[in-house]
Amino acid sequence: MSSINQTIQVALIGNPNTGKTSLFNLLTGLNQKVGNYPGVTVDKKTGTCQLSNNIKAMVSDLPGTYSINPTSVDESIVLKTLLNAKHDKTPDVIVVVADIENLKRNLLLFSQIKDLEIPTILAINMADQMKRKGISINLNALKEELGNEVVLISARKSEGIDNIKKAILTSYQEAKAFPLCNINHKIDAAYFQNLKAITSEYSLYELWLMITQDSYPDNLNDETKKKLIVFKNDVIKLKKYQHKETIYRYQEINTILKKTYTVDQSKATDLRAKLDKIFTHKIFGYVLFFGILLLIFQSIFDWASVPMDFIDAQFANLSAYAKKILPAGVVNDLITDGVIPGIGGVLIFIPQIAILFLFIAILEETGYMSRVVFLMDKIMRRFGMSGKSVIPLISGTACAIPAVMATRNISSWRERLITILVTPFTTCSARLPVYAILIALVVPNKKIAGFLSLQGLMLLFMYILGFATAVIAAAILHKTLKVKTKTFFVIEMPDYKLPSIKNLGFEMLEKTKAFVLGAGKIILALSVVLWFLASNGPKSYDNVEKTILENTSNTKLSDTELSKKVAAAKLENSYIGIMGKAIEPAIKPLGYDWKIGIAIISSFAAREVFVGSLATIYSVGSDDEDTATIKQRMASEVNPETEERRFNFPVGMSLLIFYAFAMQCMATLAIVKRETKTWKWPLIQLIGMGALAYLSSLLTYQVLS
Repeated sequence: MSSINQTIQVALIGNPNTGKTSLFNLLTGLNQKVGNYPGVTVDKKTGTCQLSNNIKAMVSDLPGTYSINPTSVDESIVLKTLLNAKHDKTPDVIVVVADIENLKRNLLLFSQIKDLEIPTILAINMADQMKRKGISINLNALKEELGNEVVLISARKSEGIDNIKKAILTSYQEAKAFPLCNINHKIDAAYFQNLKAITSEYSLYELWLMITQDSYPDNLNDETKKKLIVFKNDVIKLKKYQHKETIYRYQEINTILKKTYTVDQSKATDLRAKLDKIFTHKIFGYVLFFGILLLIFQSIFDWASVPMDFIDAQFANLSAYAKKILPAGVVNDLITDGVIPGIGGVLIFIPQIAILFLFIAILEETGYMSRVVFLMDKIMRRFGMSGKSVIPLISGTACAIPAVMATRNISSWRERLITILVTPFTTCSARLPVYAILIALVVPNKKIAGFLSLQGLMLLFMYILGFATAVIAAAILHKTLKVKTKTFFVIEMPDYKLPSIKNLGFEMLEKTKAFVLGAGKIILALSVVLWFLASNGPKSYDNVEKTILENTSNTKLSDTELSKKVAAAKLENSYIGIMGKAIEPAIKPLGYDWKIGIAIISSFAAREVFVGSLATIYSVGSDDEDTATIKQRMASEVNPETEERRFNFPVGMSLLIFYAFAMQCMATLAIVKRETKTWKWPLIQLIGMGALAYLSSLLTYQVLS
């Protein structure tokens, strides 16, 4: 079955928290790409892996699932992938990833997949923990009982990866696949015999899944589908047989494990129970979680300050260098005043965003994040949300878009809707650039008790404010949306483990890259638009410089002062100046001028655009010799009425509060519309959060000033 330069399809499938993604990273390295499954906004990770000189594998990391009887959108993707047997992306080999401690539960999924009669490998992960857990496995006996290739691996220690590659190659070349559990003999032989007689194109278990899960391959002909639907009519019988199937599978699994798998607790040296008592304690658990958050936000400011200053200075130097070497004219102005400052306004925050993603990855890799979810469930239930709502709220600290999609595992529509509506209050990574620059401008860089950064504490406060607002909003919606439902909270507590440096690196790199590329595209486009609007104007714009130079009161000014006055007057009379002046009366009570107003409006596309927009506007509004950094330009901006710094404490706090509450992310609104299938809820979000942001920032400015 081998040929020159052949590519085979390999799918990784497993329960959540089995190390499936870690194995995927080890197999594919940097040869990865992330897209979406057709018609579904769920991440699809694929990568390539060289198996031999002439055969490579296209590896797909399928969403985690406990069985192929789906209860969520993510799990349905696994079923759909496996049933499309004639599709060009259908797996030639499936690797089922199990973990050493929960082998019994993992084997339920393995037994279902093996019955599809696709070449399958069982990869038992975390083999390095066997001794510590008091676990022993008779590997040869297990292979014989399962009639299948079994490989022990440790994704964390990169052990057994070559064996996995050999097993994939062998399984593909031999192409042997036999069912593990003959469910037809144990449930109703005649019934399944009639089912199998419909078509020989699919295995018996594939046909069984089609009728029980109401999921059919794309290329299934209408006549066969009609025959299968007849079997669906007796719903009671179907449910009874599904129940019998699960019981029978566990009976088979128990029989196999009794012969091959033993656990001697007397030999175990497990600290899990002791650690859980601390991390999930009703008092110390919260104190510890708060302490971890404090550490994260202290690190975001302390660790990132040097690289941020370096990046900021380099973009200022790059702009100055480009201004010198490029011919004077429109292209020079566009690049030096528009593109470079705009992109610099995003890239300066790479260190802080990378540190945030690094810490989130550490919390997930170690197993601590599941303890946080369990701990916070006790609070969430009081506010009308499911314990599962905590997962979107926490993942919202990275981005609201995947967080909203993560609500799909909440079975109650009311609880899911509440979670969707309040998740954008959680402080996401797009708010971080805005918070970082404003806090650096208005909060003193001082230490409390010699080690606590005042700026770090302020950032922590903004995150707490966002989360608290989400919870309060959920409580209000809980009282408003009168829908009676019952739900149950179930979460798996994975083992604690040391994080893999390689996995942390991949996670941090991929998420930071996604943020920079996503924000960079928007900012590049908006920078060009803003530069054009700020560099051009109606007929009166062309006469600005002449009017100032002819004014006798300006003759005493130095060349530098005169140049700055001309630049400022041109900006004020440009298209963007006219637009800004039009909205200034509405935002002036908040402490903002027309320049800040333009930046706020442009940032409705994405929050992080705010800093880049101001960088572009201030660059256009400065004289040609001004090569200051973005932070310096914002710090030196003066309110002409008060002759004080524009970004003083009242204005800075007002802006922080505005961005804490405002819904300024078109992509999030689009995904909310997609998840709720109506524009009603995203419009309620946009208007409600906008009104709250305006009133809160108005109150903040008026009180502080």
